[in-house]
Amino acid sequence: MEEVTLGMNELYCDVCLPVPIDQPFTYALPETLRHRVRAGSRVTVPFGTRKLTGVVVRCHSEPPDAPARPVFRLLDEQPAIEPEMLALGRWVAGYYCAPLGEVLRTMTPLGGEIRHTKTYALTDSGRDATRQLLLGAAAADPMVAILRLLEARPRSAGYLKNKLPLADRALKSLERKGFIQVEELDTERDPLRASAARLRIEFRGRPGDVKLAKRERELAAFLELHPGSHNLQELEAAVAGASVAARSLARKGLATLRTETPVWGHPAARDPHQLNPPQQRAFERIRQAVERREFKTFLLHGVTGSGKTEVYLRAIESALAAGRGAMLLVPEIALTPAMAGQFFHRFGDRVAILHSAFTDIERAEQWRRIQSGAAGVVVGTRSGVFAPVRNLGLIVVDEEHDGSYKQEETPRYHGRDTAIVRAQAAGAVVVLGSATPSLESRYNAEKGKYELLDLPERIEQRPMPEVEVVDMRVEFLETRKQAVFSRRLLDAIRERLDNGEQTMLLLNRRGFSSFAACRSCGHRLECVNCAVTLTYHRRDRRMLCHYCGYAERVPSLCPKCQSEHIYFLGTGSEKVEEELHREFPAARVARMDRDTVTGKRQYETILEGFRERNFDILVGTQMIAKGHDIPNVTLVGVISADVGLGMPDFRAAERSFQLLTQVAGRAGRGTLPGIVVVQTINPEHYAVRFAAAQDYALFYEKEVHFRKVMRYPPFAALANIVVRGRKQEDALRMSSDLGRLLTPPPATMRVLGPAEAPVPRLKEEFRYQILLKAASRKTLNETLQALRRHALDERWPPTALVIDVDPVSLL
Repeated sequence: MEEVTLGMNELYCDVCLPVPIDQPFTYALPETLRHRVRAGSRVTVPFGTRKLTGVVVRCHSEPPDAPARPVFRLLDEQPAIEPEMLALGRWVAGYYCAPLGEVLRTMTPLGGEIRHTKTYALTDSGRDATRQLLLGAAAADPMVAILRLLEARPRSAGYLKNKLPLADRALKSLERKGFIQVEELDTERDPLRASAARLRIEFRGRPGDVKLAKRERELAAFLELHPGSHNLQELEAAVAGASVAARSLARKGLATLRTETPVWGHPAARDPHQLNPPQQRAFERIRQAVERREFKTFLLHGVTGSGKTEVYLRAIESALAAGRGAMLLVPEIALTPAMAGQFFHRFGDRVAILHSAFTDIERAEQWRRIQSGAAGVVVGTRSGVFAPVRNLGLIVVDEEHDGSYKQEETPRYHGRDTAIVRAQAAGAVVVLGSATPSLESRYNAEKGKYELLDLPERIEQRPMPEVEVVDMRVEFLETRKQAVFSRRLLDAIRERLDNGEQTMLLLNRRGFSSFAACRSCGHRLECVNCAVTLTYHRRDRRMLCHYCGYAERVPSLCPKCQSEHIYFLGTGSEKVEEELHREFPAARVARMDRDTVTGKRQYETILEGFRERNFDILVGTQMIAKGHDIPNVTLVGVISADVGLGMPDFRAAERSFQLLTQVAGRAGRGTLPGIVVVQTINPEHYAVRFAAAQDYALFYEKEVHFRKVMRYPPFAALANIVVRGRKQEDALRMSSDLGRLLTPPPATMRVLGPAEAPVPRLKEEFRYQILLKAASRKTLNETLQALRRHALDERWPPTALVIDVDPVSLL
């Protein structure tokens, strides 16, 4: 890697900013910063009329063509991004065709350390115009109200918005007219302002010459009698006014206040159990690789309930024993407080959690703990792959097949693949774990690129659940009813209720009904922003778009022909819940989907209630399918195995197989055996058949043959290109330009399109799609970079061209 030597002669720095423009911007270094700014430092710089935080990528003495504006502020005395992480960021930017500035912003979740404020003040012209406006305008006018407030003195944006709910639009209008000016201030957050629940205090001793107020004296006396560290919120019960007094003592230097590591959830007191022979063999192979400090990738293929988590924990222990750091990545939905609790129980304060349930401040604190070396074990979701773990020796990627490892926004990186690249640079070991490995990972193991480790049976010799497939076509012919539940599933639920056992029901579709239509003219209610039908949500009494969030009231008349004959088609999880209440009035039913889990913590609240047997039946979408270990669940029902099978996506069968296998694995994880009832109208589809047989090997053999014939991954490198625009003619013109540019296609590459995207209009933008299949990743990347240069040369809007390398979805 190129070393950057710093000296007083370096007058400029190149800064990457979090904007959709893939180039660094050159700024002048003030004399006070020339010996302090280094590659990887974060700085605040002017960008147009805004102040942005960016990352320095180079310091130099080469004057730019235009006068350089000065750097406002250095945020880190020690670079936030070390050279090896900067190199990883450059790889992500290059491979996934993303602006480096947006990649580096994703890598450093430190926004919570800085408090951004805006202050508004009258300009000279604004002051001159104020008197005239005040004389002639109505007092209720928001602009008049703002001018009155600013006439006395400058005001913060927060103050104005609290006083005037409609201040946003008025402020923009006044700023355009030149009547007000805005000053943006970035200040470090005072750690003493954190909530009492997150602060711990430790008394340092009372010097005799410092005068203390009554409450300060009372708190000091209590702390002297009770030495050690105390949570500030808990102190409030013992000493009145402890929160205010503690902050005062800290400012006077008599006490130390520090933020407390958020222990998310409850410690799951699971002591290490004896490994069975397959677990022991897998652990020994991982331990040997960690101790040899060699880069190696293992694919840990274990059936559901085979004890993969215990292997992970033992592997992390071996990495720590070797003096190296470790990281566990999990899908967002799988990182529950219960799982985090297992790691706190095993590793204590050495654990740091990176999760979206935390606030920006908490995430920044966790990141700093990792950077300082205080936390050597990181448990995180997708972006945790960028955590600054010292001396990294092991990365575990649990449920490596999960689609949530792929980011859907720029930068569109894949957490699993980025983890492998990072481990290769660090000489670390990677363990990819899954009961249903992705086709790409399993193929890499077959070709010797990864080493396969098998866990073929459940722990304690527990049996796999029995799976029954119900053909809903036959069910309809025999009952003459279009029912949500088959007779077999109803009988199985009734039996569980009688025995005091629990049931999980999966339907991977939200809402009550899939869409509404008119019986008279056939018109379907569609979103005004997207080319999709609206979903009926009965509880909220509204029609909702699941893509952009647009909602409208349920119509009583057809908007096209004014007919009263509106009917609703399709079944969602909300309808399943209602049907359960009708069939089993005494049963306690809980539902878990995006509509019921509106807050970050509600997910675990529902799950915890189900674990504690406060509910008999849990119905939900794919949220319920992964990672949950609830011993009393002996029945899993799949309402419709066909959801997703008909999607226009080459991964549809793989995703369906994985989801069915994963949800089936929730049954029979305790001492009681489990059964799975799968309802389908496609019982002969190989994804359904092999999921019912729980036979991954046969599914892999069938699916990999299809991929090879059709030249899909892992037999080709894939990129999905979407061109989008507010006007259809603009999107069509730009996509046609790319089509001509790709004609004839480069050697060993196939170009499909341009054509309308499967969802041709999304969030008020028209979308056209081009799919590239290449035998060589190098050729694919060169072609994509050429397309980016074309968009830049033609001055396309920065967000018009979307490039998704190794896409997990083509919708």
